[in-house]
Formats: sequence, structure tokens, C-alpha cells
Amino acid sequence: EVRMIGIWGPSGIGKTTIARVACNQLCNSFQLSVFMENIKANYKRPCSDDYSAKLQLQQQFMSQITNHKDMEIPHLGVVQDRLKDKKVLVVLDGVDHLVQLDAMAKETWWFGPGSRIIITAQDQKLFRAHGINHVYKVDFPHSDEALQIFCISAFGQKSPKHGFHELAREVTELAGKLPLGLRVMGSYFRGMSEQEWEKSLPRLKTSLDADIRSVLKFSYDALDDEDQCLFLHIACLFSYEKIHKVEEHLANKFLDVRQRLNVLAEKSLISIKDGYITMHSLLEKLGRDIVRKQSIHDPGQRQFLLDKSEICEVLTGDATGSKSVIGIELDCNITGKELDISEKAFEGMSNLQFLRVRGSAGNTLQLSRGLNYQSHKLGLLDWSHFPMTSFPSTANLEFLVELIMDHNKLEKLWEGIIRLPSLKWMDLSYSVKLKELPDLSTATNLEKLYLEGCSSLVKLPSTNGYTNNLEKLDLRKCSSMINLPSSIGNATSLQKLYLGGCSSLVELPFLILGNAMNLQSLDLSGFSTLVELPCSIGDATNLMELELNNCSNLVELPFSIGNLKKLWRLGLKGCSKLEVLPTNINLESLGVLDLYNCSMLKSFPAISTNIRALDLRGTAIEEVPLSIRSWPRLKTLQMSYFENLKELPHALERITCLQLRDAEIQEVPLWVKKMSCLNEFVLRGCRDLVSLPPIRESLYILDARDCESLEKIECTFHNPNVWLNFANCLKLNQEARDLVIKNSGDAVIPGKQVPEYFTHRATSGDPLRIKLNKRPPLPPKSMRFKACVLLVLVNEGDGDGDDDDEKKSREAVVVIRSREHIIYPPLAEHLYTFQVEAEVTSSSNELLFEFKMKNEDVWKIGECGLLQLHVNEHDER
Repeated sequence: EVRMIGIWGPSGIGKTTIARVACNQLCNSFQLSVFMENIKANYKRPCSDDYSAKLQLQQQFMSQITNHKDMEIPHLGVVQDRLKDKKVLVVLDGVDHLVQLDAMAKETWWFGPGSRIIITAQDQKLFRAHGINHVYKVDFPHSDEALQIFCISAFGQKSPKHGFHELAREVTELAGKLPLGLRVMGSYFRGMSEQEWEKSLPRLKTSLDADIRSVLKFSYDALDDEDQCLFLHIACLFSYEKIHKVEEHLANKFLDVRQRLNVLAEKSLISIKDGYITMHSLLEKLGRDIVRKQSIHDPGQRQFLLDKSEICEVLTGDATGSKSVIGIELDCNITGKELDISEKAFEGMSNLQFLRVRGSAGNTLQLSRGLNYQSHKLGLLDWSHFPMTSFPSTANLEFLVELIMDHNKLEKLWEGIIRLPSLKWMDLSYSVKLKELPDLSTATNLEKLYLEGCSSLVKLPSTNGYTNNLEKLDLRKCSSMINLPSSIGNATSLQKLYLGGCSSLVELPFLILGNAMNLQSLDLSGFSTLVELPCSIGDATNLMELELNNCSNLVELPFSIGNLKKLWRLGLKGCSKLEVLPTNINLESLGVLDLYNCSMLKSFPAISTNIRALDLRGTAIEEVPLSIRSWPRLKTLQMSYFENLKELPHALERITCLQLRDAEIQEVPLWVKKMSCLNEFVLRGCRDLVSLPPIRESLYILDARDCESLEKIECTFHNPNVWLNFANCLKLNQEARDLVIKNSGDAVIPGKQVPEYFTHRATSGDPLRIKLNKRPPLPPKSMRFKACVLLVLVNEGDGDGDDDDEKKSREAVVVIRSREHIIYPPLAEHLYTFQVEAEVTSSSNELLFEFKMKNEDVWKIGECGLLQLHVNEHDER
């Protein structure tokens, strides 16, 4: 069973702590595990549509669970594709939108048997909407537990020190038993004498009441002025930020920023972990409330502007900002409309240091009258969807540390040369109209330059300076880029170079490789002119990831690649002319080798025996060495069918995915059943195949789409979560169709009506009502059903050619009881089955199921049905 578990309770109650302890204790029992921390803060939605938001969330999720940074996925569905056969432990912490769950853990069948998905949230309705019935409510600790929590922070032990027992109990009660408050107060009192405790208690009594805010404010008031100021900076702008960025941004504001951050961490006011600073949401709210009270009626006199309505007042001219304002953070997606601000909007804010404007297409700040003034003290300029075609060339950006202006309308960044001695990070991703960059010779401290998706960008600046300390250069999808300047060859600090999709690049920067001692990731995907890699690739001895996917003219790799002893991933997918790989080398760290669709490759790769995942589908390889039996780490082996495979029992026992796509076979060989590790079997397009013999019962995916002659199925599917695709198998007999429907988790099968054995049926998506038995035996607390859906086109025959075909081919989404079920591929005269679950309460007389399409512009519900699945011992567990 795959189970989703919710952990529910208010902020500061300990949900994350419980989830983390569970994760730490259980993770060794799972193949993969991931802790996605504070999702509501760390994974905000930058996109205007749900699909893009889900895609980005899914990319981040897959990157973390596979430990593959900057992983790119082409479409939704990758989670189930990659994890369906993996036993995983997933913790989604701090979920606050259903789209987050839909993106990362929409269905239990996305994950392998025995998987556990733990979700923490403050809002109980998220669990109900997602159909999560196993929810643990975190209650406040009882008095003795609360005292222990407080004492661990105050004394470093579970009980009070001698003479402090009554004082500790009194403070514990005043802290309201909230674990966060107990830790904060314990940190405050740590090291104090008994007299100091007694001196502090009267003030604590008068300011606390029952309000946790007072507890937190008490700890804030105990800080010195500098630490209070740092606390407010973090609460308003820098919570959930990388610590090295915070240090850089605040270096001119505070002496020894890191030491002061450590002080706040010791007092439990922030956490520092894995390179990030985090502040609890209650403490964050406290800081923002303190700033608001700096000037309740005149927001322009505060240090930070954070409220959207108040920012709008200031920026549109109804109010004015002042020298007091040092930071602004505005999320235009929340306002729900475009705002056209005055050209003088920032005129009075001469001390503005941090400006962050989040936007999207249709929701951003407009500058139709231009921008006359920018503070010369700006250290952070983060303006997504910047609306102007050029940033003012009169700007003074001498103190600018970070520039983020993604998805903008810029055609040129600015005219002339602007001094940028402090700039470390520049992100202009998806500036699709940007044709050139200005002279960046003064940006001598630049470390990261992101230009992904700048499809009109022709070249980089030829001047030196900005490459001196460059560590990361991302030029993916810069499809107009013709060449790279020679100065890139001097970027000896470069660690990551991404050039995938630079389809117009005439000459590859092989000069880089000679000075690439620090290079860790290199992406050259899509270079049609690349015939061979230079031998100098072997000099990049720290390289861990090398992507050469779809280099369609690449013939061979140099022997010097054997020097890459740290190489973990080698991607050669789609290198259709690759004929041979080097022999007599051992890439001892190589874990992933992707040779999918290297159609001319005939020799089995002998470059490492430590590979974990090997994809040989679409190759011409027809020999597998006996030594593969002793590969200690091999978990995934994907291969295409070939005639002599039956003679290689050592291969049959290790293959996990077998592909017979478009094969001219009339029957599946019986030896397929002997493949003990087979969990995915692809028969797509085997047009002469008539029958399907018994296959491994452990199968998770069977894809027989477009097997147009297939009539009989002799398999028995005992895996309740198996996914079966028999789309366009129009000759399947009725016995086979019933077998598929009754014995699958999810299935696609030809059909014109919902079968009669679905005891509850309706047409056009009409609601289905299921009466519940109110006499013994009473129904279980939750009931599972198999759903069956028939789709019909909304306006059949009114298509408009290719565009209409494209619309039809998109995935369709059926919504039942607030849960979404993806229908793919959407086809007329086909039945789609999947499982749904409903919670049953003691007061329930009936269950109501409404079948709706998420978008009804192309497809609509023709028929629907439900069949109750009987509860067995496995389900109860």
C-alpha cells in the first residue's frame, strides 16, 4: 500500500519537527527520500498558469529526490514515470495550496509499493480536498512535556536545575505551551541567575497575556539595537534565503553579519541549516507587525513596505515614500491587476536598498511614463516582468549586489557603461527580446550569470572583467547565440556551463576545457555540428555531469574521457550517429548512463561497472556481457527487444524495462515471463501482435498502445496499481477488455459505453449518489471505488486542422470530489479507469460523486460509472 499521511496543527506546534524525526528514522528503509521544507515559502508560484506552476514544482521535487540539481522535465507526468517503481519516503512540509500537492504527490500510484508521503499543513481542508484520510492532529503538549521542552532550551536538560523548579513551571505556563514559544523563552533565560529570572518575570507576566506574540516580542525586546535591526531585515526580506546572500547584502549595514546571525540562531529566533536562513512564520509576522507600528497611518515613513495596498498608495502618488524606506517587497500576483506607477514613484526614497517586485504576464507594475529616479544605494533589484525596453542608463548601481529581471520586456539592458563593482549575481532569464548585453567589464566580482531562454541574444560582451570570478554561466535555449567570446576561456573559476539548446552556436568553447580544472557540470545538448569532443575534455577532472543529448552528428568520445574519475552522469540520449564508446576505461563514479536512441551504437558500454541506471533503449546493442551479473549497484536496466535476447539469461534477470516499440512481431516470446526484475513492458505500435501471453505479475506498466491487431490477453494482473494502456487496440475481444478494466489500477481501453457491471452509471457526467447502509454491518470509514469515464468531443466535426488536432492531443483532466485525474492520451470511444476514495462519516447517508472536466473546451464527459472495491486485509493495513 502507498499511503499519504497528513500532519495538521497551528504554526509553532511542532509539525515540521515531527515530520523530520519520522523522516530521519525511516529514510533508510526506502530507496529514495526527500524532505521538501516549508513549501509555501520556498516554492512560490512565479507563473500565471497552473500548468507552469506545477511543472516548476515538479522540477524542483524531482531535482531534490533524485539529488540531480537543475533537473529539467519536459511535461507533467515525470514523477509517476520515474518513481512508479520506487519505494520512496516523501515529506512535503508547509503546504498551503492544492496545486503544490497536485504537482508533487497527486496520486498514490505515482509511487512504488510501500511508499509513504507525509504532508504538513495548517489548513485541514487541504487534506480533505486531496482525499487524505490519515491525518494526525498535533495537540499542545501537556504540562510535563511542555516543561521538558522549555528546560531543554533553558538548562540543556529535561528538568529544571536546583532552585529553578517553580520559576520554570511559571514561565512554561506563561509561554502558553506552544513549542516555539517554549524554545524562544528558554533561550532567553539560559544562563541567567535566579535573581535575574525573578527580575524578568513581572514584565513577562504583564506583557504576555494569552497571546504568543507577546512571548516572541519579549525575546525581540531583549536584543540589542543592532540585533533587533537584523531581525527585522530577515523577517521582512530575507527569511528562507541563502546565508551567503544575506551576508553579502547586509555586509555594509552590520559589522560581522555572520556572528550576529549566530546570536539570533542561539536565541531560537532563526534557524541556519543547509546554507539557508529560516525564520518561523510567527516570528516573521512579529517582525512585520513591529515595522507596521513604526508609522501606522503613514506607511511611507516605515523601514519596509510590505502590504500591497499600502505600497500601491505610495507608488501611485496617493502617498509618498521617505528616506526611512530601505526595502520594498510587492507581489503583483496578489493584487490581481496591473498598476501603472508614477515616474517619480521612488523619488523620495534616497535610502532604498532592497527592491523586490514579483510579477507575471498581466500582473506587474507598469512604467508607462518611465522611471526618473532610482536610489544609488540599491543592493538588491529583483523585478520579475520588468515592463520597460531598457533600464535607465543614468542609474547609479555601484552598490548593486544582485540583479534579477527575468521574463522582462528588455531589448537592451542599458546604454553605455555602468559601474558594477559590487555585482555578484545577475539573472535575466527569459528576456526573449534582449539582443545584446552592455559592456560588463566593471562587474569584476560577478559569480553567476543566468541567461536561459534569452532567445534573441546573439552574443556576450567581448570585454574582460565579468568573467574573472564567474562560477556559473547558464545559456540554455539561447537559440540565436552565434559564438562565445574568447574571454570565456579565461574563466578559470567556472564550475557550471550550460549551453544546451544554443542551436546557432557555430564554434564550441573548447578553449574553456584547457582551463577547466574547476568545471563540474557541462551541458552541450543539441549541438548538431559536434562530431567529436576534443581530447582536452579529459583535463576537466572535476567534471561530475556531462550532457551531450541530441548531438546528432557525434560519432565517438575521446579516450581521455577516462580521466573523469568524478563523473556521475553522462547523457548521450539521441546521439543517433554515435557508433562506439571508449573501452578499457573505468569511470568509477559513473552512476547514470543514458544512451536512449543512440541507434548506431552496437557495442555494450564497458566504461564503468558501478552504474546504477543504464538506458539502452533504441540502440543497436545485441550483446550483453556476463559480467553484468556482478555489477553491484545496477538498479535500472532499460533495453529494446532483439532476437537473441533469449540466449542471454544473465541479461533477462537484470532488465527492468523492455521495449518492443514498432516491432514486427506476431506474438510475445514466452521467455519474457522469466524476466524476474521486469516492471515496465512497452509494446507500442506492434501492429501484427495478435495475443499477449502471461507476463511477470510484478509488472507496474504495460504500454500496448496502437497494437491494432491485438485480440486476446492471457495475462493475469495481480498488482492492484498496475497501469495498462491499450489505446487504439480496437480488435480486443470483450473478455480482454473486461480483464483490463477489472484488474488494473489505471487503464485505457477501447469502448463505447461504461460496462453494466459498474453498478452506478450516469450519462453526461450527471452526479452519482450512493446510498449508505445505516444498519449493521456499517460501512468502513473510507470507501474505495473504481471509476470509469467515456469522453466525447465538445464540437465534433468543427475542427480547424492542425490546431484542432493539437488541442485534442493535450491531456484531459477529470475532477471528482476535488481531486484531479489525468486522462492521457484523450481519445474518443475509449474508456478510462482509475480509483477514487471517499471518506465516510457517522452522519453520512449517501456519497455524492460529480464528474467534471477541468477544461470543457475540447472534451466533455459522455458517460461515467462507479464500482465499489471490496475492503480486504491489505487495504485495512
